[in-house]
Amino acid sequence: MKTIKGPAIFLAQFIDDKEPFNNLKNICNYMADLGYAGVQIPSWDGRMMDLQKAAESKTYADEIKGTVEEAGLQITELSTHLQGQLVAVHPAYNELFDGFAPDNLKGNLQGKTDWAVQQLKYAAKASENMGLTQHATFSGALMWQTVYPWPQRPAGLVDTGFTELAKRWTPILDEFDKHGVDVCYELHPGEDLHDGVTFEMFLDKVNNHKRANILYDPSHFVLQCLDYLQFIDFYHERIKMFHVKDAEFNPTGKQGVYGGYQGWVERAGRFRSLGDGQVDFSGIFSKLSQYDYDGWAVLEWECAIKHPEQGAAEGAPFIASHIINVTEKAFDDFAGRGADEEFNKRILGI
Repeated sequence: MKTIKGPAIFLAQFIDDKEPFNNLKNICNYMADLGYAGVQIPSWDGRMMDLQKAAESKTYADEIKGTVEEAGLQITELSTHLQGQLVAVHPAYNELFDGFAPDNLKGNLQGKTDWAVQQLKYAAKASENMGLTQHATFSGALMWQTVYPWPQRPAGLVDTGFTELAKRWTPILDEFDKHGVDVCYELHPGEDLHDGVTFEMFLDKVNNHKRANILYDPSHFVLQCLDYLQFIDFYHERIKMFHVKDAEFNPTGKQGVYGGYQGWVERAGRFRSLGDGQVDFSGIFSKLSQYDYDGWAVLEWECAIKHPEQGAAEGAPFIASHIINVTEKAFDDFAGRGADEEFNKRILGI
């Protein structure tokens, strides 16, 4: 067994124009003071890094890595959540995703997709330049508007949708493979890959590509009423990243999974700061340790109620207290006699 690395934190939710959240150096020093050992960097925010430059210049990539290490931290992974989303967008969502791409691509669905694909390819090379072996992203979605089968889904629609999704992602997965990096899809409502079944359908369409893997985030499974502990039993070989994120689901006589179009505070299912929700993190850390997960435990902080700075401050000790320093010997070795082949045969009566 291996000991999970951490605690680490995803920086996306904390970036701001005010200090100390306004550049990579300042925010890393802030997180180091809170007790974090690593940071996951959102690649789309120029206040943190220039993704294209990190792909094209090993010197620049080393500078980014050096900035993080000067604070006593490590880069855990880069993220292209926003760019990955744009690899596959249904036209109904075209304008809603305009904010995910440069201003000159507003309204241009194909232009946003082409830009996103190139961004992912930059991320593969940039990750290699920084010595990283995992990468976080979203799958995008062509079928989400049909997630509830009314009106009735035409026969073959889902198969056609996953065929197209795989067609778009296979060249990207191949590019990541060339650079020795796993693509870890955060299984997330709003994405075509949002649970185990959809991941399996995608995996089949990309011919079980070795670089198609999972970013495990239990909060999204709580909100789907999915057994997030058994999920680890099923998919541990593909889980290469872990977002430590809490959530709660409290259905009432008025609303359930769909949330009644309510805001995050009023929804039956909502994200919470670590320890304030319902996720069994002791169970999760135990299972991941059991299955030799040796990646990072990365806080993705999102909460409908608590201030982010309080969430960040509480997150590091919470994660540290759940990381299991795995044992190197059996707990009952003190009662062992030792063994050899002849002794074993005598015990068996042979």
